[in-house]
Formats: sequence, structure tokens, C-alpha cells
Amino acid sequence: MTPGPSHLGSGSPLGSGVGSGESRQPVVIAALRSPICRSNGQLKGLRAPDLLAPVLVSLLDLSGADPSDVDDVIIGNAVGGGGNVARFAALQAGMPITVPGLTVDRQCGSGLDAITLASRLVAAGGDPLYLAGGVESISTAPARANRTDDGELDFYSRAIFVPPQFSDPDMGVAAENVARKFGVSRERQDEYALRSHHRAVDAGRAGYFADEIVPLKSNHKVVDSDDGPRPTLRTSLMSRFPAAFVPGGTVTAANSCFDADASAAVVVTSLKRARSMGVTDGLLVLGSDTVGVDPELLGIGAAHAAERLLDHHAVAAGEVDLFEFNEAFASQTIACLDHLGVDPERANLDGGALALGHGYGASGAVLVTRLMAQARRRYFTQGENALALAMISIAGGMGTAALLKYSRL
Repeated sequence: MTPGPSHLGSGSPLGSGVGSGESRQPVVIAALRSPICRSNGQLKGLRAPDLLAPVLVSLLDLSGADPSDVDDVIIGNAVGGGGNVARFAALQAGMPITVPGLTVDRQCGSGLDAITLASRLVAAGGDPLYLAGGVESISTAPARANRTDDGELDFYSRAIFVPPQFSDPDMGVAAENVARKFGVSRERQDEYALRSHHRAVDAGRAGYFADEIVPLKSNHKVVDSDDGPRPTLRTSLMSRFPAAFVPGGTVTAANSCFDADASAAVVVTSLKRARSMGVTDGLLVLGSDTVGVDPELLGIGAAHAAERLLDHHAVAAGEVDLFEFNEAFASQTIACLDHLGVDPERANLDGGALALGHGYGASGAVLVTRLMAQARRRYFTQGENALALAMISIAGGMGTAALLKYSRL
């Protein structure tokens, strides 16, 4: 039996969560991230705990939470060396030894799934408080190998995601499969990717990222901004890139993301506890869902998760105000938004992974961090609350989506 979507809190799907349900209504009360930098670049000397620990420290300061009151640190990680990076980073952040840590792996979805797991634990009751998110240091990821029958090491570049009876394409090939299956043209992919860069450049210049980024010290310098967005990128340059993964294909290096080092995390607690802490606003977590799809078309997974989640909450895609989709490839981003009937121009208002980079296990948590910033900006400039959707497609043929609502508490 396929697991269904969660419906968190005991009020109506679009209610404020007040009343008897406030002790079980999860809410994200703070969200921060590191700079997102190209792998083997500015942050190449920092291992995963080094990327994450400063974010955890800043989250505690921002939220006013006492470190000893944290019930658990739940962190997504995809290609690290194991050893429970969540626990390691919590201790490196100076948290008490009594605070445990849990590391989860759903590949690219790990960061978002860590947040939805924490939300479901809040919904179970008890007014707990969690730090949840994701981290990836692709630059320092360990070399991986299988041991052969004669004891030798057989190194590999990526894990096998499904049994041999299933197709297990590389990510770029899977993006081509989606482009072909759903008729996403090269022109649309290039247009979308170019817009992502321009939006990220504009957002950076406007200072939209400044309050969510925790500066990091790396190689004797302070890194306080993303290094991916390209202000000089133009249509004429985009058109020169050849197919990167399949001869004669439409997916190129220009309309694909690049690997990045990054971390992002949030504070998740109950509405009741948030109010007792004096918190004035946050993202109510209304529900989440994860689905499986054909691994051959793994890039469409986010759309099916979002579709089932929205149906469960009786919400039309047109009612959602803010969309953040992990832009691993323009082809799958467009295909998923088309499936939901959402104009791609409505998604990723400040650019996405095509411009900022894809930090694997961190990327899903970056989506929530971005939604928090966008929702706050919308409220303070337009006086409107926002219904928001975070979506990410996942290697092996999966997708996760989370439905959130910004609210004054």
C-alpha cells in the first residue's frame, strides 16, 4: 500500500491552527542557510559539519531557543561519509551532549524530508522543538567503492538507486527522458534557465538573500554570498552549448544545475510553543507527501507528490501563491509545473538551483528557507499571507512536496 499524504494539525487545512490543535500544529519559526557555492570552489575546505554548525548556532540565536531545549537535530545528507553528521554538527555547534542527532538520506530530497519528519513528530504531540534541514559538502565527499570478490576496491562515482530489473539512468539522461516524454523544447529550457540566473542576480543585488545567509570562514576569508548566478549570461550564449548527456539532446550544461556545497536548516516546533516563545510569525506546515514514480522519469516525481498533496487538502494549484522547485534541470522543472498547470514564471521568484547550484542533501531545506523569506517579504510589502509549496524530485524515482502557509502567530 502506498503511503498517503500527511495532514498536520487538527484544524481545517487552511485554518490558522489555533484552538485545541495548536499544540499539534507544526510551524517553522526560523530558517537560515549558508552561502551556496560551486563544489571545489570557495567552500572546498569545509566539511559537512563545518558548513552546518554555524547555521545551527545562528538559528538558536535568531529564534531565542535554549540549546538544551532542542529535542533533536534532524539533518539530511546524501553523499557524506556517514557517522551521523547531525550529531557531529550539533556538538560542533556547542549544543549540550544531551541533544541527540539523526541523519536521514533520501538523496536530493533529504533536506526537505528532514523538515517534514520533524513536522510530523511535532504533530504527534508534546510541544517539542527540532532543528531540521540538510547539508552537503560535495567537495569533501569521500571516495566510495565496493569490495570485489578478491578483496579489491571497485570505486564508483554514484550509488545504484534501484535493482537491476529497473532502469537507473544517470541524472542528465533522466532529464532528457523527461524532456522527450513531456515535450519540453530546448528553447523553453534555455529560456527558463536564463530567467533563473537573471532572477537570482536581481535578488542578490536587492539584498533578498542577505538576511538568510550565515557567512562562513573558508581559506582565511569570509564567504557571505552565493557564487553561481551569472549576470552576463545571454540567450546567444545559451544557444551555443551542445547537448551534455545524450547526442542530439536538448539538455545542456547551461540549462542544468551545477554541484554545490551548502547547508540550510530551520527551527520546527508547535504553534503553542512558538507563541510561548514570543514568536510573531512563521510557516505553518499543513502537510507533506512523498511518492514513487518510474525511475526512468525520476524528474517528474515532485509533480505527482504535489498533486496528491494538493488533492488531499482540497487546494487547487492556482490557489498557491509561492512555489519553490529544486531546479536540478530546466526540463524536469518545466514538466512538473506543466503537469500541475502552473505557469513556470510563477515559480522560484528569486531564481533557483540552475543559478544557485544544487547542494544535494541541503537543497530541499533551501527551498523552505527561500519560501520563508519570500512569504515575509510578501506580507510586509503587500499585507498578504501566502500559501506556499516546496517540491523536489529525487533520484531512484521519487518526489517530495510540502504545503506551507505563512501566518502571523
